Amino acid sequence: MTTFNKDYWENRYQNDEAPWDTGSVTAPMKAYIDQITDKNLTILIPGAGNAHELDYLFSQGFHNVYVIDLAPTPLENIKLRNPDFPDAQLIQGDFFELKHTFDLVLEQTFFCALSPELRPQYAAKMHEILNPGGKIAGLLFDFPLTEAGPPFGGSKTEYRKLFSDTFTIKTLERAHNSIKPRQDRELFFIFEKNNTTTMKNIILTQQEINHKTKRIAYQIYETFADEQEVVLAGIAAN
Repeated sequence: MTTFNKDYWENRYQNDEAPWDTGSVTAPMKAYIDQITDKNLTILIPGAGNAHELDYLFSQGFHNVYVIDLAPTPLENIKLRNPDFPDAQLIQGDFFELKHTFDLVLEQTFFCALSPELRPQYAAKMHEILNPGGKIAGLLFDFPLTEAGPPFGGSKTEYRKLFSDTFTIKTLERAHNSIKPRQDRELFFIFEKNNTTTMKNIILTQQEINHKTKRIAYQIYETFADEQEVVLAGIAAN
């Protein structure tokens, strides 16, 4: 799958074929970062690429920032620009295999780079790696989803359906300060991890428990009945 393949993305960076790279933190992301007061938050930038958001965060005193990308070249670029940034917080690897947890995840052109069939796994993984009350915030593209991509598009309706079971939709609206090539094509969002199981999940879980309980009871009954038949057969033989 080219959209989640290390060699594919590494070649793009090696050949300077990264048209999504804006060269600096984008205005919507900067505006969001500027209103964060707790600089001790543990922050993740997944599918980070050259991660210009990290440059800005680090310069503003956010030191618990982690980035992850499949390709080594963008991580090397980050280190060249930020020589004091801790090596341990530059992770080359698969986002879906992350074991860390975070208070905040910043989304900028990672979701749209994934093949659409991975979107449910993305939502589930985000819920898994966020601490209680944690948030995903950033930008999602707002144009029709087709097979052409990356980037792959989507809509408010799709995003609500994908995330609303496990996240509280705090904000999902047209970005008013997108860069020119993306004007009227981006949604700014903040989704907060929902720490309570939805009623639908509770009902499904209870149904599964009832089904398993009935199956176990029936298995016990069958075993008991078989044993009784053996005993009765022995008595009859005597």
